[in-house]
Amino acid sequence: MTPKFKAQAGTFESSDIMVLIEPVAEGSGRQVDISSTVMLQFEEDLKVCINQVLDVMEIENVHLIAKDKGALTPTIKARVETAVKRSLGIQEGTL
Repeated sequence: MTPKFKAQAGTFESSDIMVLIEPVAEGSGRQVDISSTVMLQFEEDLKVCINQVLDVMEIENVHLIAKDKGALTPTIKARVETAVKRSLGIQEGTL
């Protein structure tokens, strides 16, 4: 799937991550840009976690920008999933 809209999820607060999604031209593939306060220790883990969510959701042709402030894995996955769903126009919620 390819995102339709720009979307974001998360905050710049400590222990959170801001995820921004932008659609790109068909055939452009994925571009993932990460900045983090813990980049030296966890850069590879962040990339793997983000790409796992994109793989599961079958997302291609996307520019994803992640600005991390020490978020844990479940938070990262939730923020990426939420940003992707918003960019696809999927309005699912919980009661």
